[in-house]
Amino acid sequence: MVHVYNCHPFCSQQIVQVEQEPGMVCCGGGALFVVATGGCKVEAYSVEREGCPLICRFATMGTVKSIQHSKIGDYLVTIEEKNNATYLRAYTNWRYQAEEKARVGVRLLGHLLRGASVRGGVQMEIIEIPLSERPLAVACCSITGDLLVGCENTLVLFTLRRQNQQSLQNQSQQILQSTWPNSQQSSSQSQGQSSSSNQNVSILDFERSVILHLPKIKPKRVALCGGYVAVQAELEVLVLKLDASSEPKTRGESSETNKADHLEDQADFLVLPRHQELLGDRAKDCDIPVSIEKTGLEDRGQYTLSYVLFRRFSPDFFQGCNVEETQLHSLQLYPLFTSNQSVSLEEPACVFCFFSLPTAGYLYSLKGGVELLSAYQYPEKVLEAVLTDHLLHVITKNALQCFTVRCAAVAARIEDPYIDTTMKACPPCSLEVCALRMQLFIGLRSVCVYGRHVILLSTADTETPEETERTTQRRGLSRKWTISSPKETSSAGHGWNLYVVDTVTPLTLYQEMIEYSQRYAETNPQAQSLRHLLSEAHLLLRASLLQTSGQQQNSEGDPAAPLQTDADKPAEKQTAVQTDRQELEEALGQNCAQLGDCFSRGSQNDCHLALPYYRMSGLSVTEVMARNRPHPSSPHSYGAGFLFYLKHYLLEETEQILSQEAADEVIDIFSQSEPSQLVSVCASPSMVNMSPARTLRILQHLEDTAGVSVPLTITMATMMLLLDDLPQYTQLMERHAEMLLVYGFIEESRLLLHGGGGGQHTHIRPTALTRQLAKSHPGLLVAAMVALHENNKVQLEQADHIFKELGCENCLQVDFWEAMLMASSQDAVIQELLFRLASVYIDRLTNSNSDAHANAPHTPSRRKPLKSADDLINSCSHYGGLYPWLTVLSPAHITSSQHLEALHKLQSLLCGPSLSVGSVGPLLERLSEETLWGFSLHLLCATRRGQYDRSIEKLLDRCPQAIIAYANHQLQDKNMALWWQKLLPELCNRTRAAADNSILLSALKETLVVVAMETSPTEFLELIPDDGTASYFLPHLLACSQRHLLA
Repeated sequence: MVHVYNCHPFCSQQIVQVEQEPGMVCCGGGALFVVATGGCKVEAYSVEREGCPLICRFATMGTVKSIQHSKIGDYLVTIEEKNNATYLRAYTNWRYQAEEKARVGVRLLGHLLRGASVRGGVQMEIIEIPLSERPLAVACCSITGDLLVGCENTLVLFTLRRQNQQSLQNQSQQILQSTWPNSQQSSSQSQGQSSSSNQNVSILDFERSVILHLPKIKPKRVALCGGYVAVQAELEVLVLKLDASSEPKTRGESSETNKADHLEDQADFLVLPRHQELLGDRAKDCDIPVSIEKTGLEDRGQYTLSYVLFRRFSPDFFQGCNVEETQLHSLQLYPLFTSNQSVSLEEPACVFCFFSLPTAGYLYSLKGGVELLSAYQYPEKVLEAVLTDHLLHVITKNALQCFTVRCAAVAARIEDPYIDTTMKACPPCSLEVCALRMQLFIGLRSVCVYGRHVILLSTADTETPEETERTTQRRGLSRKWTISSPKETSSAGHGWNLYVVDTVTPLTLYQEMIEYSQRYAETNPQAQSLRHLLSEAHLLLRASLLQTSGQQQNSEGDPAAPLQTDADKPAEKQTAVQTDRQELEEALGQNCAQLGDCFSRGSQNDCHLALPYYRMSGLSVTEVMARNRPHPSSPHSYGAGFLFYLKHYLLEETEQILSQEAADEVIDIFSQSEPSQLVSVCASPSMVNMSPARTLRILQHLEDTAGVSVPLTITMATMMLLLDDLPQYTQLMERHAEMLLVYGFIEESRLLLHGGGGGQHTHIRPTALTRQLAKSHPGLLVAAMVALHENNKVQLEQADHIFKELGCENCLQVDFWEAMLMASSQDAVIQELLFRLASVYIDRLTNSNSDAHANAPHTPSRRKPLKSADDLINSCSHYGGLYPWLTVLSPAHITSSQHLEALHKLQSLLCGPSLSVGSVGPLLERLSEETLWGFSLHLLCATRRGQYDRSIEKLLDRCPQAIIAYANHQLQDKNMALWWQKLLPELCNRTRAAADNSILLSALKETLVVVAMETSPTEFLELIPDDGTASYFLPHLLACSQRHLLA
């Protein structure tokens, strides 16, 4: 379906004053090239200046049958006929004919040194390009300047080469000196005559790079763009991709696809081709083989060929048997660059292929997957079409008409990865096209476009080709689908005209579209046509922004730039481009706001698009609310798209805080439209200025109608807290058990926390309810924070920041870590918490033992911890039970209960299975071994490291009464041998030195009892010292022997 809108894309037109009747025209480089009827003279007119003044004119060497201009290199290429022979020629430096320089150099392809331009300065040159076959079509690449020539069954690619004139002069002088020594003086004189400005001009030449053989297709038109090669026959279009490869291709690898030539065997029959469309990799299945013949001498690389697109049409005889009614025309490859690309250095982000039948046109996107973007259904027979960034211009016999294109939609998605998300949006590539108002003419024959200038050639003949077709006898079906040669213009024609029609600026056309859209907005704001027209305006602005971003690079490569004499023009042009871009961006913001308005009231299918469009508009939430207020007389309520936008705005952590008036309006909106969302709305950080009394009444009404819920109760308690009604706040909080309240906080975490939506480094802050819970319900706050962490609602660093904000970093924060240690199952989190808790316990022990730290910031709070050491031992596996020998080492006098709790918790961690001793060892160096509790911690670490020998020695030195309890617990299983290998010798030596030490003697007796139980009599006998005290060991030896006998 094609929409039709009464928007006029043209602003003015002028007639080019041409002396002779034009035969054909083309444009490029700011110039219009007119080939006079008869085809032996070319006139160039400036389309960028008022009146289109003549730039220059020059004669050609034959009758021009086809002419093309290349933006890169600023050269013209023609197919000419003379004496029944066809030639291919390129005309370079044609602009210098405007300086009345009649001298013209003629040279063959590849012959640079002997041209007159080397000896006598810059002049126009004609390059003869020899071909083995007759050229039928020609095309220039708008990116590289390369040349593609279509012959009978081949395509020949010529690469554009540039060489600086100064280097050419040096080479020429060297050759002349070596060949003709006497010519040195004349060469230097001619070099002095050439101006210094001309020495920097590049000399253009071409190199034959590759030949593509297509035996089953006869090119009628060809196109070339950045490695893409397109060829058009009467009913077929084939697009190929040529890539340069450094790997040589073996003889066995051929790009030719062998197909059975069964059609040739059916020469006696008329075979109509069936309709066929093959995209991407499937295009290689077409029946057109292609083989590569590389001919370049300088280019050592190989070429690889891939099929991109193939389309074949069946002939349509709805108007009779005239074959010309079904022939393809207007083949075009069109590149598009994004704003972050350099036009001159990079390949385009998008490449589009357009071709047309007289009744329909087709636009394909080739990069990133081949896709049919648009199919244009023409209201009448189209003679020719030209694709541009913004519009598709088509001509019929008596009208010029414009259609919109979808190139900008493709480029926008390549340029910005956030398109089609909640952040940004763009109308889809599949959006139906529309036709704008047409401009009537008489007898149009051809069209070409340069920038905003559309050039039209019209002839008013006494007998038009259409009348000729109607009066000509209808022929039967022809086996060969050939195009008849164009009829020469009759000398008795009534006249001709050459028009330059200027299109309006995209911003002007956009404004006219917006004015046109107001008709739909007034009658039916939800009409599909309104949305479609605004989408068209959006794509128009996007295409203009892409164009303005590349204008600076384009202007730098403008071949007409050296002819400018005003030094201020580049600066003025740059300023104008910046101004235009600012206006376009402002218009794009307004358009996004209008599209947001459309989708905010739209259906459920696409209401989500209101969010990205409103975001792109730059409007504040207050402005969006003002645009969506329903009229008092309107029965409609708030649209689904607007509510979707508002919910996303309130759910996201934004820094924009609404005023009380706006916040109350938001409460009213959701109380009317979606009451179930009121809890989430009230919890939004943007709503801190809402009226608590007014909101409380609405929440109470919601509770009466919808029933009691835990998040709703917590929200009502928050409102009571904001009203300083603590009794009512307490009553509401006591409605539900603590665990149910925790579930309520999990369901709506923003009742406790604001911020943090952007990750762990995002600023996060506590709410008023959080501050109150820290005072009145610390256990509930800790449990809620643990639940939020385990449900990925808050991160560990963010929770730490909350407790610091509350001033509870040394009390509630430690309680939170201890609770997290019980709940968490993540090993990395557990190790981090163990290290933090051990550090805190050591800090508490250090600070409580030193008066110098009485005023330190980590002074322990007098508030009782939520969990005691016994609670943690009983409920958390990471806290181990205290070893029995630690009770012997407990200090006789404790300074405070906090000190004892910290000591027991640290000892319990060291007794547990999870704490790494290596990580806390350096921290324990701060604790002295002079105190018995400090000694116990160091002894624990040594024991955990397996240093039993050293631990036994240190324990016998400091507290021998604990040695048996230590040995009974630690010296078991694989360490049992230490009873007689280490402990027994140590006790023997020490009792020998202090025979009256009852503690050592008691420990020795206990040790001998264990040794007698675990060793054989022979082993026990070897352990008895030989210092004359054997009688002391005999009772134990006897017990060992009796045990052995019983066993």
